[in-house]
Amino acid sequence: MATVVSSFGIEGVDAIKVEIEASSMGGIPMVSIIGLGDQAVTEAAERLEAALVHAGYKMPSGKAILNLAPGDIRKRGSHYDLGMAIALLQETKQISCRDLPEYAFIGELSLNAGVRQCNGILSMTVAAKEQGFSKVMIPEKNTEEASVIKDIEIIGVSTLKEAIGILEGGEKHVVSVKENNAKQQKKEEEIDDFSDVAGQEEAVFAAMIASAGGHNMLMIGEPGCGKSMIAKRIPSILPQMSDCEALETTRIHSIAGEYRGGGLMRERPFRAPHHNISMNALIGGGKDALPGEITLAHNGVLFLDEFTEFSQHTLDSLRQPLEDKKVTISRVNRTNVFPANFMLVAACNPCPCGYKLSGHCTCTDREVFKYRKKISGPIYERIDIQVIMKTFSFFKTGGDSCFREGPNSTKEIRKMVLKAREIQAERYKDYPDINLNCQMHDGMLKKFCVMTPDAESELQDIVKSRKYSARVINRMLRVMRTIADVEGSDIIDMTHVRFAAMLRSELA
Repeated sequence: MATVVSSFGIEGVDAIKVEIEASSMGGIPMVSIIGLGDQAVTEAAERLEAALVHAGYKMPSGKAILNLAPGDIRKRGSHYDLGMAIALLQETKQISCRDLPEYAFIGELSLNAGVRQCNGILSMTVAAKEQGFSKVMIPEKNTEEASVIKDIEIIGVSTLKEAIGILEGGEKHVVSVKENNAKQQKKEEEIDDFSDVAGQEEAVFAAMIASAGGHNMLMIGEPGCGKSMIAKRIPSILPQMSDCEALETTRIHSIAGEYRGGGLMRERPFRAPHHNISMNALIGGGKDALPGEITLAHNGVLFLDEFTEFSQHTLDSLRQPLEDKKVTISRVNRTNVFPANFMLVAACNPCPCGYKLSGHCTCTDREVFKYRKKISGPIYERIDIQVIMKTFSFFKTGGDSCFREGPNSTKEIRKMVLKAREIQAERYKDYPDINLNCQMHDGMLKKFCVMTPDAESELQDIVKSRKYSARVINRMLRVMRTIADVEGSDIIDMTHVRFAAMLRSELA
C-alpha cells in the first residue's frame, strides 16, 4: 500500500491540497515523479537523491514512484520536496511515524539536506488550517511569516534530519502565534509631507477626496508641476489596513515572492510600474497565471505615471478590473480570479512636448490629438477625478484658488480622510462587501446620495452642458457623497456639486 503525505500547492492566490503518494517496487533503481508537475517538480528527483544521501539515508534499491494528486491539476514550485522525502523514507521503512496524517509538509530541499524557504507559505498555512490539519511543518525561515495564523501548530525546521527527528518523537521548534504583527512604522520625519507641495491646492484637495472615498484619479499637467510628488504622498494619508485586508494583501505578496518579512503587511501597497510594462505583467497571467501589478496593488494604490505612454491595449485591459474590482484570467485548463480592489492614480502631460498649458507648446494639433487618443473614452469615464494642474511660479505660490484655505499638511489631511472613512464604515455596516463610496452599487445611489433641490438643478445644468453619460453621472454622485462626508454633511448641496464638477476638469 502506498504511503500518502499531504502538502499544498498554489492556485491563483489560494492554496489547494496536494497528496504525495509514494510507492516502491522492483526494477531499475530510479525515482519517477508524476502528477503534471513543472520543471521544478521533475528536477526534485535529483535534489531528493542528494539530500537523502547527505542526511544519512539510502535511495530505494528499486523503482520508486511519487505521484502528486490530483493528477489533472498542474503543480509548480519546489516546495513539495520535503513532503516527497518524508513519503519516500516512510515507504521504504527507513523512518517510522504514525501521525503523518496530522501533518502538512512544505519546503524545498537543498543538496546538503537543508530546508529552504519558499513562496506562498501564508496561503498554504491558511489552507492547511481550513482543511483540518493540526500541524504544518515549514522552513524555519518562513516561520515568522506563518506565525500570524492561529489554531494550528507551526513547526519550523532547517534540515531534513531535524524534520525526521521531530516526526520520530524528538523535540519540536513550535512557533508561537504573534499577536503584535504590525509592520514597523516609518518615523514621522521619514514620511513625505503634503506641505512640501506648493501651488497645487486643487490637486491636493483632489488627492484628499480620492483617498477619502477610494476614487480613481488622473492628474494632467506640465513636467515638474508636482504630479508624481502628490501621488507618492497619497499612501501617507490612507488608513492602515484592517486585519482582514492585511492578511489578504500579505498572502498575495507572499505568493508573488515579494514579501518574506515578519508578520502581516500593515502599510497599504503602492505600486508604480514603468510604462513599458506588458499587459500580462499589469493584469496578471502568463504561463503560470501569476498575479499582476493590479493584484499586487490590491487594497492600496496603483500609480501609472506617464499614463499616455502605456500602450492603448494595455490601458484598455484595465476596464473590467476598474469596474468589477477583480480580474479573471482564463487558460485552457483553468480559470483564476485575482482580487484587484485598488485606487488608480494616473499622471500625464497635456501634449507630447508637455507645455501646452503654458502656451509654449511645439506640437501640432494632429500630434496632440493622437497623444490624447491613447486614453480611450471608456477609460476616461472610469476615472472619477480628473484635475488639471496649471503652472505656477516657484517663488510665488497661492492666488485666487478656492481650495487654498484647506488643510495642507499630511497630518491634517489624514485626519480628515480617516474621519470621512469612519462615516462611510458606519453607513455601509449592513453591506459586507462595501466599505467606501466608490464601491456603491448604482442601485444604492438614490438612497445614500440625497441632494437638495438646488444641488439637483445644478447637476442637471452641468450634465446638460457637458453631455455626460449615465456612468459619469453615477461616478460624480459618488464623488459628491465623499465631498459631503469630508465636510460632515448628510445632504449633498450645491457646493458639493460644484466641487465635484471642478474635480472633473476637461482639457480644451
